[in-house]
Amino acid sequence: MSRTISRLIRFLAIDNSVYFGDAILPNGVTDSAAARSARIVTGDIFGDYQFTDQILEVKKLLSPLNPSQVRTIRCLGFNYGRHAIERGLVIDKSYKPVTSLSGPTDPIKVPLIAQDRPGLDYEAELVIVIGKQARDVPEADALDYVFGYTVGNDVSQRYWQVNGGGGQWNFGKCFDTWAPIGPAIVTKAVIGDPGNLKISCKINNEQRQYSNTSDFIFKVQKIVSFLSSGTTLLPGDLIFTGTPEGVGVAFSPPKWLEDGDIVETEIKNIGSIVNQISVEVRQSEI
Repeated sequence: MSRTISRLIRFLAIDNSVYFGDAILPNGVTDSAAARSARIVTGDIFGDYQFTDQILEVKKLLSPLNPSQVRTIRCLGFNYGRHAIERGLVIDKSYKPVTSLSGPTDPIKVPLIAQDRPGLDYEAELVIVIGKQARDVPEADALDYVFGYTVGNDVSQRYWQVNGGGGQWNFGKCFDTWAPIGPAIVTKAVIGDPGNLKISCKINNEQRQYSNTSDFIFKVQKIVSFLSSGTTLLPGDLIFTGTPEGVGVAFSPPKWLEDGDIVETEIKNIGSIVNQISVEVRQSEI
């Protein structure tokens, strides 16, 4: 490899085929969602990959990884100091299945079971993408195992997360399409310090969350080191690093997501994902 990826995207091209590519952005633009073309990359994204001479137009951005490339999605809770104070809770951990993955412009589909009680919520998050196998990694070496970072929304249904799940958070976070990520994986060399990134979330253009990863309780190095303790992290594994203050459940009264809402999640120097809430319709209503 004579050159390295900067902004990895997975996209549908004009020929309706899916490709991996290094996003080409207009001068001065850092939002990877603005990519209109990309240089095609072939081979193992986490190993021996090659740049080609082919540049293709982007028809639609997809999730930067497909489910077959992701083994595990780990999620942290209450990793921002102000959010932990807001909720009066301590850091927690949960998981999402790979079937939760969706793309930066895909709808967030709300199944019937998640409609029975109020509680649909958003969580803007920085997502770590593991680049090589890691186990018992010292904190000082942790970034060596990181491929890059992307934007994620840890969509949650609070009733099923807290009450209906019997103390198990996963059920209220694991529905299909409830882990939209993108628009690109920006490699660690481009990001530099992951502990100083502005992060925000808007609902129908109303600012709900606005913070900075400098408010992390546990930094990226600590997170990777701790999660690799006695457990092997594999290339393509995703780690959602927690959400800042301003989630819907924290308002009085709560500001739950509703059908048709537009959720825009953004992290500076990575980009933005924009997903619309779409509730499933009962067969009797069709």
